[in-house]
Amino acid sequence: MEARGESFLRQRQVLLFFVYVGGFLAGFESRPYSVAEEKERGFLIANLAKDLGLTVEELVARGAQIVSKGNKQHFQLSHHTGDLLLKEKMDREELCGPTESCILHFQVLLQNPFQLITQEIQIIDVNDHAPVFFENEMELKIPENSPPGTVIPLEYAEDLDVGKNSLRNYTIAPNSYFHVLMRSRKDGRKYPELVLDRALDREELPEFSLTLMALDGGSPPRSGTAQIHILVLDINDNAPEFAQSLYEVQILENIPINSVIVTVSASDLDTGSFGAISYSFFHASEEILKTFQLNPITGDMQLVKYLNFEAINNYEVDIEAKDGGGLSGKSTVIIQVVDVNDNPPELTLSSVNSPIPENSVETVVAIFSVSDLDSGDNGRVMCSIQNNLPFVLKPSLENFYTLVSEGTLDRESRAEYNITITVTDMGTPRLKTEHSIIILISDVNDNTPAFSQTSYTLLVHENNQPALHIGSVSATDRDSGTNAQITYSLLPTQDPHLPLASLVSINADNGQLFALRALDFEALQAFEFHVGATDQGSPALSSQALVRVVVLDDNDNSPFVLYPLQNASAPCTELVPRAAEQGYLVTKVVAVDGDSGQNAWLSYQLLKATEPGLFGVWAHNGEVRTARLLSERDAARHRLVVLVKDNGEPPLSASVTLHVLLVDGFSQPYLPLPEVAPERAQEDLLTVYLVIALASVSSLFLFSVLVFVAVRLCRRRRAVPLGVCSMPEGHFPGHLVDVSGTGTLSQSYQYEVCLMGGSGTS
Repeated sequence: MEARGESFLRQRQVLLFFVYVGGFLAGFESRPYSVAEEKERGFLIANLAKDLGLTVEELVARGAQIVSKGNKQHFQLSHHTGDLLLKEKMDREELCGPTESCILHFQVLLQNPFQLITQEIQIIDVNDHAPVFFENEMELKIPENSPPGTVIPLEYAEDLDVGKNSLRNYTIAPNSYFHVLMRSRKDGRKYPELVLDRALDREELPEFSLTLMALDGGSPPRSGTAQIHILVLDINDNAPEFAQSLYEVQILENIPINSVIVTVSASDLDTGSFGAISYSFFHASEEILKTFQLNPITGDMQLVKYLNFEAINNYEVDIEAKDGGGLSGKSTVIIQVVDVNDNPPELTLSSVNSPIPENSVETVVAIFSVSDLDSGDNGRVMCSIQNNLPFVLKPSLENFYTLVSEGTLDRESRAEYNITITVTDMGTPRLKTEHSIIILISDVNDNTPAFSQTSYTLLVHENNQPALHIGSVSATDRDSGTNAQITYSLLPTQDPHLPLASLVSINADNGQLFALRALDFEALQAFEFHVGATDQGSPALSSQALVRVVVLDDNDNSPFVLYPLQNASAPCTELVPRAAEQGYLVTKVVAVDGDSGQNAWLSYQLLKATEPGLFGVWAHNGEVRTARLLSERDAARHRLVVLVKDNGEPPLSASVTLHVLLVDGFSQPYLPLPEVAPERAQEDLLTVYLVIALASVSSLFLFSVLVFVAVRLCRRRRAVPLGVCSMPEGHFPGHLVDVSGTGTLSQSYQYEVCLMGGSGTS
């Protein structure tokens, strides 16, 4: 016994060695497995570890597990033995139905390293179903004059098993009158036919009871039985005959319910009950019974359920006509369902590209597919969009279309497109489906900022406060977002003598302009510069506008007396002969005003006089004239104070003192003043010398003043055109007229005051 055990052990080791070598050479190749249905849970299918060439420890270490499709797991792996086991009892008919080949797939998942091995298991059918008849009892009526060879169709049996276990044969108990033949239909069903072997004699044997048995091919075979009760009828030697053995009908799928589709008709030459015919469906499927109804008396076939061409487009219906004697005839009705355009086209949107930049050219905006469940022209479709849109539809493969931009887009003119895609079939009537998509256009920096004006003129009074807001410029940009955000700036000036940076500044955000310092009209009457507006786009776009600042004059300069000079050490004395007529020109007060316009209009008036009424001052030209004839009683020396006042608001003024000496004639070599005593003759001589010296100095000073005025006038020519005079508007006010009351000028008399930069005269 020990020797026999050792020999058996060695044989087992050798066998295991070869198995291991074979598994190693096979590697992890997929191998088919099979298992019969109805095996109990835990049934051993195969040793998976052995087939994979792995030990149980390796299988556990690599985390092997069984993965099947779906949520239901039919198999399990034993980590103790490496066996592939059934997790539950399986029913092949439930898993695969009538399909003969029933194969389930599963995967073996290994880790470290990762490996996925696909395996398949064939579920072998076992003969667990017996053939079953739909009717366990059948009653047949056969006329006694039926000739041998008459064939009577019988109800068939059904077996859920497949292959060799399916239905194989029909048999009946041996008898001398009948035998059974088996027929096969195109759909694979097998049905029996009862064949009459010899003539019947009702008087000898009025009825038969036979057992029809259906056998499958299993081992052992299973069977099902049905009882056939045959009544032998008295002579009814004519069976019903249909007018047509085949009826072919075409009906529209939208035909109303209860419509008569076809009327079948059969006739029987017999009379009485043998000639009474009733119609019925023969071997009709459940779908036919739900869809159609047959009037047993009239043979009208009616519709009881709506048809759908897309689901079923034809029906084949067998109709049996039986007479009162049990004889029957068969006819077939083929119903062809004609498609009608009852399904609108369908549009399936795959993708939409929105927004798109406005500079896009031939950009795919949307991709979609179209379909129609109808057939023929009813299923052919065409697509379109609205006219006058910068988009076009382009057909692609397999009913796919692309919506592509065409031409140029402009967000500023239209920022959004509502595109309606219309899909229309070619049926009658035509059906259509509409689908709208909204395409947004994103902005591109393609518009430069635009100023509200090409040039701006700003008026500023001189002597303004620093940082005074003097005006604003405004620009707009038709773009959006950052492309429309505008920054304002001062552009470099072309005039090198204009200190623009110290004169004005601009708010970069809103375009407000500010004067940085007080402006002086007498120094700068007007200046120009350019303002730039730049957006924040990439690349940035810009534009510019001209700004002209005009400084308005304020009355900030008092009149300046050029003659007579007021800073001389000795007063200037005007000599007037006593024989002078009324209106004699004594002298002329000459004054200027640094302001302009109305602020520079000067008026003269006699403010104070030694003898009022003797002299008068012309208000508009400063001429001092005698107001009446002189007499011996008039004093020899007179002191006149002349007030020079401008027309500003408020008015500014200056005064000048005139000394007038009345003399008897200019031919006197020495004109003693009445107030001068003889003892002061030497002092007067010294005074004359001093007057001559002062006159020389005054002449030099007057020349300097004239040069200064000429320089100022040259500067003013840059702002005021040459030869343009400041003209007073309206009449001079009354207070500009001589206040003495003896002047020769009336209030309505006007003068032009013109300071010429050229050769004009005033």
